[in-house]
Amino acid sequence: MAPPPLLALRDVWLTFGGSPLFTGVTLSVSTGEKICLVGRNGSGKSTLLKILAGQVAIDGGERYAQPGLRMAYMPQDPPDEGDTVWDYVSLGLPVDDRDQTWRIESILDSLKLDGTRDLPTLSGGEGRRAALARVLVGEPEALLLDEPTNHLDLPTIVWLEDYLIGYGGALVVISHDRRFLDRISKQCLWLDEGTVRRMEQGFTAFPAWQEEVYAALDAELDRTNNLMRKELHWLARGVTARRKRNMGRLRALNVLRDQRSQRKTSQLDRNRRVAMEADAGDVSGKLVIEAVDAGKAYDGTVIAENFSTRIMRGDRVGLIGPNGAGKTTLLKMLIGEIAPDSGILRLGTNLEVAVFDQKIEQLDPEKSVWDILTDGRGDQVWVRGQPRHVVGYMKDFLFQERQARTPLKALSGGERNRVLLAKILAKTANLLVLDEPTNDLDMDTLDLLEETLADYAGTLLVVSHDRDFLDRLVTSVIAVEGNGDVQEYVGGYSDYLDQRVVTDAAPKGQTPTLKSAVGGKQSTPTKTQRLSYKDARELDGLPAKIEALGTEIAKLEADLNDGTLYAKDPARFQKCAARLDSARADLARAEDRWLELETLKQELQK
Repeated sequence: MAPPPLLALRDVWLTFGGSPLFTGVTLSVSTGEKICLVGRNGSGKSTLLKILAGQVAIDGGERYAQPGLRMAYMPQDPPDEGDTVWDYVSLGLPVDDRDQTWRIESILDSLKLDGTRDLPTLSGGEGRRAALARVLVGEPEALLLDEPTNHLDLPTIVWLEDYLIGYGGALVVISHDRRFLDRISKQCLWLDEGTVRRMEQGFTAFPAWQEEVYAALDAELDRTNNLMRKELHWLARGVTARRKRNMGRLRALNVLRDQRSQRKTSQLDRNRRVAMEADAGDVSGKLVIEAVDAGKAYDGTVIAENFSTRIMRGDRVGLIGPNGAGKTTLLKMLIGEIAPDSGILRLGTNLEVAVFDQKIEQLDPEKSVWDILTDGRGDQVWVRGQPRHVVGYMKDFLFQERQARTPLKALSGGERNRVLLAKILAKTANLLVLDEPTNDLDMDTLDLLEETLADYAGTLLVVSHDRDFLDRLVTSVIAVEGNGDVQEYVGGYSDYLDQRVVTDAAPKGQTPTLKSAVGGKQSTPTKTQRLSYKDARELDGLPAKIEALGTEIAKLEADLNDGTLYAKDPARFQKCAARLDSARADLARAEDRWLELETLKQELQK
């Protein structure tokens, strides 16, 4: 027997700006459920979460919360209340428990926060950790989180994942972080065009389920089209006879037309995607950035010490590390905005740099989208050297014409990021520098950003805490660990974790840190002068593994290209599609691992 719901909505409807946002939404949340709420930017996910939390009044229907329920809600932009971190976090305790200061001390310690700090002095990541501390300190029975991983560093994201996996209450979470949702979710709510669908599986199964739903909707549209053709044919032949019956069929035809129009609009809306394109402009020199024994300190904190790297044209480098370790400072040093305190920094020739700033400091919040994109000059945007009307260019990034005069401060976080991406990608640049570009983007936009950057012919430097984004995109990772420790590793975030385990386990006096072979980066060999037995065996077996994965991928692609497969065997189609994604990821990891081991082998033989 299913447990009674802690929270529930029944036939809820809500209008926004004169248009219906939700129509007849019904859902429930019970103890032990860990639900991810997914949907496009602007679909109303945050509003639906606020309704569940009792923060937004509904126009119709019912909201139910179990009497006495201890519930905590974390909005996307938590308010600043209280003078210090301690004051702010203590507001998360029930009034009767405000004397239980040990709870505050415990959660502050877990999230590595200083309770005496003044709230205005916190960075974005520290402020987000304080907001998490506030919602967790009261040990709620129901937890509603809106984009909790935004601005968090990777260690804190992993800590939060582990906490939520062990959490025994009811959880509803909105997030764009796929890896985070893969680990914590057990159920999915999909908000699409004012309708909520539910799946009793975690986010890992969502993409296949989404395609299945879309295929069913497309089939329904085809059936409606066929029925309309039959009705039109009948009416064309017999509309004058038996007029009363004909008028009834005519009314039914009009209903079909309305249904078809709605379904066709729905189909067009879901096929609309951000029309991103990045132009690398003129080719830069082969060497883009070189640092030799570079050192940098900021505000008394050592960021990097004796750090060396060589970034070549076409490299895709990710920067990771805890908040406050100095990633942004190191990034500014590498692109020449600030000078190193010691060592040498060389920049290549013919560099054209475009920078995406995580704090969107380049944009005036009082200016409209129109003025930001046109720089206040007329109605044209120069997009990679060609004039475009500002409204047409806005539509490429899924903005509506009515939003042209909307000030930046009135947009959602995801919309503000899209404005900045539109501004940055209009430029020609052979070096793209992106500082936390994925915050607040929906998954569809994030997918297209990944595709755009994968096709980009220039050099890319990106700071991100999104592990899936890094694994899909970058060829090497610079890890800023703190206290001046900066190291570089081949591959994405997962490869960094594997190699770091090896590095951390090395005996004193050995430095097995592996640096990327791409662009001539050097590896520091150990004293062994040859590969370990385990690594040598792995290297010998990788070519056969790579060949087998390539053969499997080719077969899967051939099967999926059969246009009748889905109709004949939907289960096999979904299985093939899921395995194809997995096999491609396995192939990428195998190729990166072969490159890493082969490079190390050659270095050890010198």
